Amino acid sequence: MKRYIIGIDLGGTNIKAGIYDFDFIAVKEISTPTEAAKGPLHVLERIREAVRLITVEADISLDLVEGMGIGVPGLLDPVAGISFFSPNFPGWEQVHVVDVMKQFYDFPIFIDNDVRVNLYGEWQQGAGRGYNNLVLITLGTGLGSGIVNNGKVIYGTSYSAGEIGHMNMYRNGRPCKCGSSGCLGRYVSALGMVNTFKEKLKEGRTSMIQTWTNNQEEQITALMISEAYELGDALSMEVMQETGTILGFGLANVVNMLNPDLIIVGGGMAAAGDKLLQPVRETVSQHALKLSGSKCEIVQASLGSRAGTIGAASYAYSKLKEAE
Repeated sequence: MKRYIIGIDLGGTNIKAGIYDFDFIAVKEISTPTEAAKGPLHVLERIREAVRLITVEADISLDLVEGMGIGVPGLLDPVAGISFFSPNFPGWEQVHVVDVMKQFYDFPIFIDNDVRVNLYGEWQQGAGRGYNNLVLITLGTGLGSGIVNNGKVIYGTSYSAGEIGHMNMYRNGRPCKCGSSGCLGRYVSALGMVNTFKEKLKEGRTSMIQTWTNNQEEQITALMISEAYELGDALSMEVMQETGTILGFGLANVVNMLNPDLIIVGGGMAAAGDKLLQPVRETVSQHALKLSGSKCEIVQASLGSRAGTIGAASYAYSKLKEAE
């Protein structure tokens, strides 16, 4: 009898859910509103509703589900199943996700940080398949990251290892919400690139994007910068190059420290492709230790927006295998 596994990607706006067979072929994938403003218990109810929808629409009984993984943004303890804090979720503190959810299901439930869940997805089912030493970074509003070393995901003492986005790059750089300043993520995330672009406009530089937005700087997005790059906009090309170069210096440090086979770049910014990744690769090649740099490939993530659900299911599957 065929068995199944469920993956949940908990986002501030939407909950993505997928049900997969043990070959990770998707049976059903959906997205439904999170309604985060209504509080943590309501959000957990929304996860249950997502599970109900995918199982009903896939016509799969819960008796055939072996386990469920949930990717949760923010700080958590995956062993205790507790989410300590999650950004963009009002009132979300010390939420006992696993204890609450297991009241409704007979199968095991596992949680992990959303970026590490993406790492499991790309490592086991995507661009990192077959590698034992790799790093995933996700570039969106910020920079998230996860690390696989010698075939094991690194967690650290407080389950917060691998915060590459908070690597200090500038002694007196941009302030960061972490309380420090000059963090890598403040420069190479989508928000970071937009801020670099705005800084150059304030210096008197010009761009076709000003026409697109009627000089409303708050409307500028990373996607606009990428599109203007394609149209030959000099400022957009400069900012993309500069962003890729800064990221390259950060990843050169990562290469020197961790000696990975592979660095996977995911998140919304990864859609820029070689416009961003080429200066990253060039900088790593020039500034990482030669032996380590020559052994490391930098690639675009392959699972796209499905990485969270596939990754959560892969994570749950790996935990089930560990328990056997």
